[in-house]
Amino acid sequence: MSEFIINAEHQPPRDINRAIRKAATEYDKITIKNPNAMHYLAAGLIDPVELVIDGSAGYFAGTMIHGAKIHITENAGWFPGDNMTEGEVIIDGSAGDGVGQGIYGGTVVVKRDVGSRTGEIMKNGTIIVGGNSGFMSGLFMMGGRIIILGNISEDAGESIIRGAIYVRGSIKSLGKNAKVEELDQKDKKELKELLPEYGFNLDEKEYDSFKKIVPRSNRPFYGKESEEG
Repeated sequence: MSEFIINAEHQPPRDINRAIRKAATEYDKITIKNPNAMHYLAAGLIDPVELVIDGSAGYFAGTMIHGAKIHITENAGWFPGDNMTEGEVIIDGSAGDGVGQGIYGGTVVVKRDVGSRTGEIMKNGTIIVGGNSGFMSGLFMMGGRIIILGNISEDAGESIIRGAIYVRGSIKSLGKNAKVEELDQKDKKELKELLPEYGFNLDEKEYDSFKKIVPRSNRPFYGKESEEG
């Protein structure tokens, strides 16, 4: 596999992204050295290339990608994988708010903890969090699935319309239009097939502890709950 290395030190994001797009037409793999938590890395990348960010990335890493496989070896800031349509963003460390915001497809994986509003307005695709997720995870979620191996904070699934949030740990509180269901055998089978693919190896008892947050209604009520109906 041919590989191209870009040294991001002392270069602005615009120049780095130009270099990424050019290299993606000629090489199978690109490695970004010294990223120094730079914002907007790989923004709009549409080539099916493997991209390694060797270090931490800033805000909007991999925003609006289609087909690329991005591996961030440390942490990421807010909104990694924002509005992606196809591909992967895998983060070995933690990430900030809005992981996978608005995604249409593909997979975002964060091995440790994330901030708030994970999967906000996502339409499809998969988000996996190895640790905890903050408040309003799944806000206005329209489809797809979020899998949280740790705990989920306040207002989980706030105003969820479609899709599902799987939580292995505790749920601090549910948002409007969200309810908890037990997993069926199909759900468990999908989790058992998917999670080991990204290095999450659970035993049978751990799979049994998952809960599933789904919409209460496909026509959510946005006023006070006491006024509903």
